[in-house]
Order: sequence, then C-alpha cells, then structure tokens
Amino acid sequence: MSVLTLVGVGWIVAAVVMAALWAWNVRTTNAGIVDVGWTGLVGGLAVLDAFAAGGGMLGRRVAIAAMMGLWAARLTVFLLTDRVLGRPEDGRYAELRRTHAPRANVWFFWFFQAQAVAAVFFSTPALLSTANGSPRFAAAEVVAMALWAVAFAGEATADRQLLQFKKNPANKGKTCQVGLWRYSRHPNYFFEWSIWIAYALFASASPWGWTAWICPAALLYLLFKVTGIPATEAQALRSRGDEYRRYQQTTSAFVPWFPRRA
Repeated sequence: MSVLTLVGVGWIVAAVVMAALWAWNVRTTNAGIVDVGWTGLVGGLAVLDAFAAGGGMLGRRVAIAAMMGLWAARLTVFLLTDRVLGRPEDGRYAELRRTHAPRANVWFFWFFQAQAVAAVFFSTPALLSTANGSPRFAAAEVVAMALWAVAFAGEATADRQLLQFKKNPANKGKTCQVGLWRYSRHPNYFFEWSIWIAYALFASASPWGWTAWICPAALLYLLFKVTGIPATEAQALRSRGDEYRRYQQTTSAFVPWFPRRA
C-alpha cells in the first residue's frame, strides 16, 4: 500500500472513530474519552503503517509496531479505567465545557476531529521506519529500544503510584508526593515525552527519519503551553490551593530532580 493511501485511510478511520467518541461524549458529558481514542488510534495506525507499508526488515517493523502498540495498549486501558468509566469528567475538560458554553458540543466536535488529524501525524515514526532497507539494526535503533524500555517502565510506574495514592481515602484532596512524584510534579509527562524521543531516534536511522523529531518537539510544546502542564496545574490549584502551591515551590515541574526547600 502506498504512503499516501495509508495516510488517507488512516485519516478516514481516525475521523470516523473520533466522531463516534464525540457522540459518546455528548451522551455522557465526559470529553475525557478523547484521550483514550487518541492514544488507541496512534498505536493502531502505527501497527497498520509498520506492516501495510511493506518493505524493510521484518524485525524492524515488528520492533516499532511492538513499541508503539504496547505503549498505546497500556495507556489506553489506564486512561479508560482511571479517567472515563464510572468517573466524573476531568476538570480540564469540564473547564473547557464551561468556557465554550452554550456551544460546547460543537466546539468539542472539532476538537475531537483535530485529535484525529493529530493521531495520523503522531503515527508517522512507524511509517518512516519502514523506509529503512538495511538488513540489520543500526546503533541508533538499539539505543532507541533501550530508551523506550526505560521510559515505558517509568511512565507505568508513575501511573501506578498515582493510582495507589488516590485509592487511599485518607489522601482525598491531597497531592501525591510519593515515589517518582516526589521528584517531579509530572513524571508521567516526562516519561511519555521520553518514549517519543525513543520513537524519533528509532526512525532517524531511516531515510527522512529525521522528520520524526517533529513529534517529540510538538508534544513538548503541547505539554508546556497547551493541554498538558498549564491545564493540569490550573485544575490542581483550583482543587488543592495552597498545598499545591507549596508542592510547586519544592518540586521540579518536569525532569525528575531532588526536591528543594520552599
């Protein structure tokens, strides 16, 4: 299948899936399903790209499909169970719903469709990797696989620590400051970004693979300027106030580091 055909098919599939999830959001008033859909689509499209594009060493296609597929599978299940099923709408999306009322549903439709386009874009490291005709792994690909393993374990650990913290009724309304959360206010975001560094590094061994670095660059911008840290911390300040302000004063925002005095 040609690259253009793959991209076109991927966009159509993503647009249909996101339209269905938007309808689910209208019925349940929980726009958090968009994160579940985006993650699942990126992983699914990456696996499709890795095998439908053809060409390249089979081991290389299996490696990038496994990395992106396993990342998506774990995070999709986590987001679905932790933030959607039986849960109230995430404060960030509730705030957006209030901001765009009374036409919030219309605004969210186009927001969901923008995520469909983004899913196609973020699946490109897999497509780029198939252009590598070498019969063996390059050093950059080996390093990328090792980095992915560390980052994947780090993100899963951060998510598990936060989940265990929230399960304890005594911690209701408090800020998680245990484990990795003692060293970073957003260790999950840091390791998520590191995973995308690994994908870009893996793809960079292929012709035009350097363009995959746009993905972690775009993700970093989103985390720091759009839907990541600013929205998350604004919601934390609304719900936890001075406790979270003290946490901000002592703990690194992104890269894990030793706490400092307030």
